[in-house]
Amino acid sequence: MKQNICLVMAQINTVVGDVAGNVEKILTAAHQARDELNADIVVFPELTLTGYPPEDLLLRQGLIKRVEAGMKTIKQHLQDVAVVVGHPEGLAGEDLYNAASFIADGECLATYYKQCLPNYSVFDEKRYFVKGKDATVVEYLGVKFALTICEDIWFTEPASQAADAGAEIILNLNASPFRQGKSQLREAELLQRVQETGLPIVYVNLVGGQDELIFDGRSMAISGTGELEACASAFDELLYPLSLFKDEQAKIQIQSEVAETEQDEIGIIYEALVYGLHDYIEKNGFPSVILGLSGGIDSALTLALAVDAIGAERVQTVMMPSRYTSQMSLDDAEQMADMLGVKHTTLSIEPVFNQFLETLSEPFAGLEADTTEENIQARCRGILLMAMSNKTGAMVLSTGNKSEMAVGYSTLYGDMAGGYAPLKDVYKTLVYKLSEYRNSVSLTIPERIISRPPSAELAEDQLDQDSLPDYEVLDQILELYIADDRCFEDIVAIGYDAKTVAQVIKMVDRNEYKRRQAPPGIRITSRAFGRDRRYPITSGYKVDSALGRNREQ
Repeated sequence: MKQNICLVMAQINTVVGDVAGNVEKILTAAHQARDELNADIVVFPELTLTGYPPEDLLLRQGLIKRVEAGMKTIKQHLQDVAVVVGHPEGLAGEDLYNAASFIADGECLATYYKQCLPNYSVFDEKRYFVKGKDATVVEYLGVKFALTICEDIWFTEPASQAADAGAEIILNLNASPFRQGKSQLREAELLQRVQETGLPIVYVNLVGGQDELIFDGRSMAISGTGELEACASAFDELLYPLSLFKDEQAKIQIQSEVAETEQDEIGIIYEALVYGLHDYIEKNGFPSVILGLSGGIDSALTLALAVDAIGAERVQTVMMPSRYTSQMSLDDAEQMADMLGVKHTTLSIEPVFNQFLETLSEPFAGLEADTTEENIQARCRGILLMAMSNKTGAMVLSTGNKSEMAVGYSTLYGDMAGGYAPLKDVYKTLVYKLSEYRNSVSLTIPERIISRPPSAELAEDQLDQDSLPDYEVLDQILELYIADDRCFEDIVAIGYDAKTVAQVIKMVDRNEYKRRQAPPGIRITSRAFGRDRRYPITSGYKVDSALGRNREQ
């Protein structure tokens, strides 16, 4: 083999469906790696040409034709550097494979078909792809490289097949979405495959946002003895060089001169939210965003994320007070807007609210005021924000969190209105931690917004805890019920109050119809609403309000 092979992990951010743009990005990255890093081989993420996940675009033969043209372009325009790229291959809707090809000197030296097709959580690859059956090992520069794709590395057989076929190192192309704790799971699986095969693994992951998914990168390389030799930073588009050589026993060794960076888990979650919001705005071509700034912590954190994502000059806030809005909220909202330098407007909803009440006075005659009047206020605000969005082209950011979305503590066509919900998968308790983290970097959210009791301010002296359990308790019950699929009896057995558990479960179940109409938001947990958790709206599976136990009706 060549004495030292420079292999570069290309941790890039693709755009789903933009085959021509992704091909251009591949060529640019490969040329840069060749010219600046003396790269011999550049390895890209899974489905590099289409972006991930392309979903039902894969059913269009037109997309496959663009991919075929893109592959020809790559072969024609790359010289003196080899690339490994991911792409679909075959016929749309028929024999279509999730493939990885090793291209060098204008030729495709080998193509591998993904064997393990994930069909759970946010993945539904069996809808589109046929699974491969065989290992693919290609010899280049005197080294035998095995190609694998993402899920393959989570199972024993593909790696073992590669070892049996004579591979000396495994290249694994990935589009693995971020969620809390995922990085540790990946590293553990890679280590397991190394222990089983004795082969080093180079793991290259996608970075960037795609609708509700966010890909964190954190590409890595593990030696044949199980040492983590390299780990790229999270949420960073980069080229990461590795040096491959054979030791005295003719085993492939990996060296990296790039310094490792330690990243705090809360900080990584914050980065995920910023990056996901940035990519949703930019990839969809929105010129700016607008949000209702209430003086509460959810809208404050959403504003901080928006400014960090696209800059203060592209963010506008609107305070929309009613008769129940406190002076504290007015002052805190204005202070934060001034601190961040965003355009801030105050529009009272009182005239509109009063007009609604007057218009509805006859059908409401003799009926007591209740949550109806509270929801009208929220919908007045939604109308104003959407009107400003229509007029200016700014996308409305919904500011609700996962705890509220779970139990329906939100108003359909009111505070749920918007094009994107950055906090959709963020529990209320995590909202506080993220706000404190952001302030640890630089003071962004006034301390009083964080320390004051949360309130929707839709009625006199209203507090969230008047209608909901304490958020510390609520979020723990929600995690057990939503993420872990624990039933009523299990949660009570853990030690939670039976009445509280029954109340929470009933609220979650009866508000599925609201969540179906909520805007998309960034997935950061193992069980987000939307792609992850799919429950029927019409369901007879309930918690009996009298007996407090599950029953099927």
